[in-house]
Amino acid sequence: MASEPKEVRSFGGVDYVLEESLTPDFGLVHAWKGDRHGNLVFHATAMNFNPLCAMAGRITIAEVEELVEPGELDPEHIHTPGIFVQRVVVAPGGEKRIEKRTVSLTRQSGA
Repeated sequence: MASEPKEVRSFGGVDYVLEESLTPDFGLVHAWKGDRHGNLVFHATAMNFNPLCAMAGRITIAEVEELVEPGELDPEHIHTPGIFVQRVVVAPGGEKRIEKRTVSLTRQSGA
């Protein structure tokens, strides 16, 4: 049985098929710092997708490396406000396999 036809709209002369978005039950994110209200600060490339993942789930669980008291985080540096986070879990000193630098030194013989 074929599915129902999808709605198509044209923007700027290009046709697009409209689909409903998927809403996951859980959004799992890892933050550098956070407070018990769920305000989160991410470090380096974690800022790329973690704020969006935190906003996407019905329930967001944030794993933080450092838990600080409410008010200690500079409001200008908060990447995800606590309104999007329902649970905070402290995970200090977690293993960061992806961040290990591996360097291979090879000697080249001179010709």
